[in-house]
This record gives sequence, structure tokens and C-alpha cells, in this order.
Amino acid sequence: MGLAADTVAIVTGAGRGIGAATAERLALEGAAVAVVERSEADTASTVSSIRAAGGRCVGIGCDVTATDQVEAAIDHTVEEFGRLDILVNNAGITRDNLLFMMGDEDWDAVIDVHLHGAVRTVRAAQRHMVRQGSGRIVNLSSVAALGNPGQANYATAKAAVQGLTRTLAVELGPHGITVNAVAPGFIATAMTDDTARRQGSDPAQLRKKVASKVPLRRVGSPSDIVGVVAFLASADAAYLTGQTIYVDGGPL
Repeated sequence: MGLAADTVAIVTGAGRGIGAATAERLALEGAAVAVVERSEADTASTVSSIRAAGGRCVGIGCDVTATDQVEAAIDHTVEEFGRLDILVNNAGITRDNLLFMMGDEDWDAVIDVHLHGAVRTVRAAQRHMVRQGSGRIVNLSSVAALGNPGQANYATAKAAVQGLTRTLAVELGPHGITVNAVAPGFIATAMTDDTARRQGSDPAQLRKKVASKVPLRRVGSPSDIVGVVAFLASADAAYLTGQTIYVDGGPL
């Protein structure tokens, strides 16, 4: 499923977790990768891993809530590698609470990063993709889009990402650009561990509890997600667009 030698990808939120694993997988498949995080220092681990494996990459500091920084990151990627073929919108945060306890700041922050951040990156990236007449956009949604107590902000943002994905598929399809989404289930990452601790739970015990309800009897890992992302970014998925693929070990 390897990518063409001149393929260039940009992955947001690529400093750790699913984003880091995605950047590393795309580099392994042959792409030059722009590793994007809020600060360039936070890209160092992923950049080092890719280069140690012989891949090409650049680390870029970018806050996806700032339009000027997003546009600069996209332009930097094109200046560095000459083109842009793949955009993976993975940047994300959580600010969990029951709705009646959730302030405007926590609501707005999650919506701005997940939804508005995706809009900003697509708007900047599509200019280059339209000019080329080709491109792959993969947005990260979540099973939380189906509803999850304590995550009204996150669930709303991830559901909106699915609507955005279908709409952009229609708008950008005539330009040879596919737009799809991946909706992970519970994935064992530093972010889900942090969420468990904020809720007063032991991360290992929470994973065990979730795994008992999953048909495959385990929680997911970033490697379970990146294979699907790599497929959607490849030529094998050339006639697949506007879809959201749930990667959750089976329906809960």
C-alpha cells in the first residue's frame, strides 16, 4: 500500500498518540511528513523517530485555533517539500464535564480545536490540492459523536466533523480530492490516561472495564487507527470519499 515517492503529508496533533503514530506510518509508507504540534519543541520526539527510520520530515509549531499560524504551516510544508498531497486533521483536546457544569470557555475551546481547526487547515490546504488536481484529506472523528455523557462539547465537535467531511467530499470531489473521516473507539493513549485520572480512575482499570464491553475484548492502540488512515490516504482508496469509518473493536 506504499505511497508515491514524491507524496507529501501534513499531520496535526502529531506530537504523541494517534497523531505521532500516523506521521510515522505515512513516513514509513514513503511520504515526506510535516509533523505539526502547538509548539515545534513538541514535535521533537516524532521527528526523531521518523528520521531514525530513514524518513523525511519537518517539525512545525502551529496552533490550529489561529488562522495565520495554520496558513503559515501549510505554506511552510509546500515550501519545504514542493507540494501537498495528504492532510490528516488529528489535533484535539478534551475539557470533559457534565453540561450544566461546563463553562463557555471549555465548550468553545474544544469546538475551536476540533471543528474550527479542521476547517482552517482544509481551507488552507485545498488551495494547493486544487491546483494539483488531487489530494487526500482524513479527519479524525470519534465514536463519541454518537453521544457520550460528560463530553457534550467533544461529542458535538466530532459529530460536526462528520458532517463537514461529507460536505467537503461533495465540494472538493470535482477537483480530484477525497475527504473521509476515521472515528476511533477507546484508544489507549496519554490523553485517555489523563482523562481517566481527572475522573479519579486508574487508567489500567478503566482500560480493563472498557475492554470487557468490546466484542474484541481489548481496547484499541494507535496502530489500530493508523492503518485505516494510511489506506484512506493511498491510491487504494481513490474511489472512496465522504465516509466515516468507525474503528472501535465492534459496536459497544
